[in-house]
Formats: sequence, structure tokens, C-alpha cells
Amino acid sequence: MSVDLDRNVVLRGEAELIERAGRLFFACEEFACAATDMNTWALPGARERIVAERHRLRPPPAVRKLYTPAALADEESERHLVELDRAGVRVRICPSPLPHETIIVDRRVAILAGPAEAGVREYTVVRSPGVVKGVVSLFRATWDAAVELADYRRDRPPALTEESRDILRLLGGGLKDEAAARRLGMSLRTYRRRVAEILTLLDAESRFQAGIRAHGFGLLG
Repeated sequence: MSVDLDRNVVLRGEAELIERAGRLFFACEEFACAATDMNTWALPGARERIVAERHRLRPPPAVRKLYTPAALADEESERHLVELDRAGVRVRICPSPLPHETIIVDRRVAILAGPAEAGVREYTVVRSPGVVKGVVSLFRATWDAAVELADYRRDRPPALTEESRDILRLLGGGLKDEAAARRLGMSLRTYRRRVAEILTLLDAESRFQAGIRAHGFGLLG
């Protein structure tokens, strides 16, 4: 750990960030972040621990997340964003480049992440009121110019893997779950979980509706 001339704390690595600044994540009323994509935490279980701790708060904090289209580049990331959105997190997509990651807690503290060097990132925890106010203003301006996740995704096909497309084809063929799972070399439980994940990505409430949306997007060709 080091401290710069403005007395803003610089933490090295995610473990030190959580150890020394974790309470900011775990007990807040407002939480906002901006990042290029979902690949912001390398420490195993770090994101899950923060989310679990925040869920224990009553009332839960208001959370806003801002990403570029890169966050929708793969199936897992896109599904995670859709699930966050459904859980009440406000998610917007910004077409312009964003920093490595900027976090704002209760409009009082800003955490600025630097690029990874030798696999480790530095995080500057900023408490200087003038600097934090500037970061908040930039976030608000970018947020206002961004698009709600649902609106951004409305006319765009989801990023489905080839396996997901195979599952959709089997669903369209009317194959029973047990037979479809065997054909794909999956357990029945895994197959049904994958079907549920695909329905989430297609914003479908039923398998029939998922098939209609998949055909509309040209995903089964």
C-alpha cells in the first residue's frame, strides 16, 4: 500500500482492495461502476462475496452498472447482465470507450482501477471531495448518454455458443429432454439448466417463445 500526495490510498491487488476497502462495498446505499466488460475481478469468489454481502443489506443499495458492448460479446457475460437487470440492478450500455474500471460508493468515495501489470492491478481509493465530485459528474454524463440494456438488446441477437444453437435446434425438433441430453452428452439436469439459460438470453417465457425469437434472429440457420 502507498499514499499519494493528495492522501488518496493506493492499493495493490484485489485481495488488498477487499481487505482494506471491502466495507465500502458491503455497507453502502448507492453503488455505481463503469467498465469495459465483465472481466474486472480475477480473484476467485471476489465478486460473489461482494454481491452476497450487499444482498444482506436492508434496504439493498441502489446499483448502477455501465458497460461497453464488449460486455455482451459472449453468452455467459450477456446472461449475467440480463439476470442483474431482472434483479433490479440498472444496467446501461455505452458505445464509447470506458476506463479499466471506475467505482463510486455513496457519491463520497471513488475507486479508480489501473491496467493489470504482471497480472496485478492497482486501485486508487479517492476521498478528496473535489475529485470525487468530478468523477461523479463524468459518470452521470456518460450514464445519461448510454442506453438501457433492454433497449440495446431489443433488436440484437444474443451471443449464443454453438452448443446453445444445437440445443435450440433439438427443442425445435420436438425431442424429449432425456433424448436431447443423451444426444449432447449431458446430464438431464445440465441440459435443463442450459435450456433455462437460453430462455433468459432470448427473453422468452417458454420454449415455444424461445423458438420463435430464435427464428426471428436467424439463429437456427
